Amino acid sequence: MNGPPRIYFDYNATTPLDPGVRERLVASLDTAAGLWANPSSIHFLGRAARHALDDAREVTASVLQCKPGELVFTSGGTEANNLAVFGAARCRRDQGRHLVCSPIEHPAVLQCFQRLAQHEGFTLTLLPVDCSGVIDPEAVQAALRPDTVLVSVMAANNETGAIQPYRDIGRLCRQAGVLFHTDAVQWFGKEGFKGIADFEADLVTLCSHKFHGPRGAGLLYIRAPLPLEPVVLGGSHEHDRRAGTENLPAILGLTDSVARFVPQPVFPRPLLLELRTRLEQGLASMPGLRLRSIATERLLNTVAFTVDGADSVSLLANLDLAGVCASSGSACASGSIEPSHVLRAMGVSPQEASSLVRFSLGRDSTRLEVDHVMALLPEILAQARSCSP
Repeated sequence: MNGPPRIYFDYNATTPLDPGVRERLVASLDTAAGLWANPSSIHFLGRAARHALDDAREVTASVLQCKPGELVFTSGGTEANNLAVFGAARCRRDQGRHLVCSPIEHPAVLQCFQRLAQHEGFTLTLLPVDCSGVIDPEAVQAALRPDTVLVSVMAANNETGAIQPYRDIGRLCRQAGVLFHTDAVQWFGKEGFKGIADFEADLVTLCSHKFHGPRGAGLLYIRAPLPLEPVVLGGSHEHDRRAGTENLPAILGLTDSVARFVPQPVFPRPLLLELRTRLEQGLASMPGLRLRSIATERLLNTVAFTVDGADSVSLLANLDLAGVCASSGSACASGSIEPSHVLRAMGVSPQEASSLVRFSLGRDSTRLEVDHVMALLPEILAQARSCSP
């Protein structure tokens, strides 16, 4: 392909499918494998598919160190988050209608809470965020009320990389008898894993395409014996918690990626620490540019910054023309020109929050790529400033 070299700095949006995982997924699509039947069918082909599905659930549960019945396979992180929030809140609405949520959540969580507050009679408390994008557990403690039924705080933020004190928050909620959900979509595959119980959460979300698994595959961990009200209706699949014929090839790909890349994180820690430091030092030396990934505890691969006199659309367009793939935040909102809701919650002005750029590195990132982007960036910033409103 002619043109500039292609550099992918958008691993928080998605990761390329690992060749080994792809091989497992493709093999399951072969008719000769006998896994194409509906796992709910009672004939021998259906039983073979059911056996593969049950085996995938057991393998995944073994890696995550939980019970197979505590896992619900979904179409991805968005559906898993929807099931967690809507399912838990609606199931406990007779015990209380107060919800607590972080304002820096992914829209797949935040919009669910907003809908419950706007249309289903719940009240919502949004937690304060410090200037580094971190929630203080004491703020959670202060927000809890006798009628609080659910708290949700993500494990790691997708825009800034800030890692939240989810364990401390989970313990506070457990002591108060309040359900705690954490969206760990950005966390898995990047941080050291000790077992699902280490999250101290009743509900944990995972999505395989964030760590070299297939898209269209996610799961929700539901700590037994917690019941949830289903969001997708139409059958008794997934133990009556998520209707719809299971996407067996995607689930097998998810299982393989979890087994390969969660116990030993696929994102290489020493390399990414070096590259992130190199990147941050270069960015900090450029006038009119401000780092926004400043939390003490943060993902090793994520660097977010804002640019004076430019906007995200112009910045990303010029990066793209130079062959650099980056983002302004949530991939699901890539068409949005609204200021980053994460930065706004951190106290950043709307104008500055509208100039967010996020570089997220991965296992294939190199020193040469970082140096190349740093060499290109001054001209890219100048071009973006000249065409920004």
